[in-house]
Amino acid sequence: MGSSGLNRAREKMAAAGVDEVAIETFAHYYRLLEHGETGLIPESSIEPLTMESLADVEVSDDDAAAAIGKTAVIKLNGGLATSMGMDRAKSLLCVRRGLSFLDIIARQVLHQRQRYGVDLPLIFMNSFRTSRDTLAALARYGDLPVEGLPLEFLQNKEPKLLVKDLSPVSYPKDPDLEWCPPGHGDLYTALRGTGLLDKLMAAGYQYVFVSNSDNLGATPDARVAGWFARSGAPFAIEAVRRTPSDRKGGHFARRRLDGRIVLRETAQTPQEDREALADLSRHKYCSTNNLWFDLAAMKQALDVRGGILGLPLIRNVKPVDPADPSSPQVIQIETAMGSAIEVFEDARTIEVGRDRFVPVKTTNDLLVLRSDVYEIRDDFVLDQNGDRIPYVDLDDTHYRLVGEFDKRFPEGAPSLREATRLTVEGDWTFGRDVRVVGEVELEASSAKRVDSGTVLGGGRADA
Repeated sequence: MGSSGLNRAREKMAAAGVDEVAIETFAHYYRLLEHGETGLIPESSIEPLTMESLADVEVSDDDAAAAIGKTAVIKLNGGLATSMGMDRAKSLLCVRRGLSFLDIIARQVLHQRQRYGVDLPLIFMNSFRTSRDTLAALARYGDLPVEGLPLEFLQNKEPKLLVKDLSPVSYPKDPDLEWCPPGHGDLYTALRGTGLLDKLMAAGYQYVFVSNSDNLGATPDARVAGWFARSGAPFAIEAVRRTPSDRKGGHFARRRLDGRIVLRETAQTPQEDREALADLSRHKYCSTNNLWFDLAAMKQALDVRGGILGLPLIRNVKPVDPADPSSPQVIQIETAMGSAIEVFEDARTIEVGRDRFVPVKTTNDLLVLRSDVYEIRDDFVLDQNGDRIPYVDLDDTHYRLVGEFDKRFPEGAPSLREATRLTVEGDWTFGRDVRVVGEVELEASSAKRVDSGTVLGGGRADA
């Protein structure tokens, strides 16, 4: 049986052709929500986690080559970056030299194939909103598909639920907004439901490396593959040291009850524990969302649970139309793929350098990526110039949307390799070959221009 709201949600998903395993997974989380589950992880239930560093690990060339030859690469590519004003896949954004995220990802994989003489598959988990544009952009790489394997599989979708009664929301103004993705924890459900997990195993692959398409640092590195294969672990996540910019983000910890590693997201942290969440000396590591898993171990875990891993619930409340705060409040049921680490008893984490974690979530990040802070090598791997990534804070009013951002950097990004901080308040347009040195703050009450060749340094500039 089930509640009226759940039955209506089931019917809506079935009518839209959603996979039955995905419907049952949604029903599992709906019942948790219905019974008051919040997914919160109190500070009292966890303790800090320590881990080994990749810098201290020795992996032979033979082990690395053997491991990468048994690995498939999956890129999460379902996001539209609507917060940046985009209505197509974020991965189509130009990074530099006319190359998009997708171009660089494809070339990274093709280079690894050539270097190691392997059929390293590259597969995108797209959403119904990103599939067409992504496949069209990849069509130029005729040698990218691996025989017998698809270039994409689709993540599932689920109805948004009204906060007031947990019924599926109706929004005739834009029916597409009635749906949402179930978070990237849907990866495992979609792998099983589409049959891709079995196809990869049948083709002889043993490991999968998963990362976000907006993180160009997440290359399918053979050395990391060799470490994972040698560890014998069923599941692992790459971690980085948290910095002040990560204070509000999630972190790794060890659960006191059973000793398993958990990934606590901000939305899973009780309000009274937010101070502990932000304590970088206590919780030192956050997730890169670069993860590795053994296909056979994942299949077994899914099989014994009827296809439902039972990842921790994330209850996300927001307006049904993100662009209209006055639209009805809805709950999006989500899970995080990294939280699967607690499913596996012998799961591992490993500290990697920040060069493997270069996410682009805002135009602040995009400016740094387009600047000379990074170079793109011949193998299409990012090289970071210097030891430090500058902090960039651009005025949301003028720079948050990609279209407006591009208008204000018509000659390209300024040089940031010598910068520690760039804060821009007001409407500034940058000319060619602008250089930022040290800590710089720009402020203006009307539209202003930074002339070509200007060296910005020495503090605050008002106009």
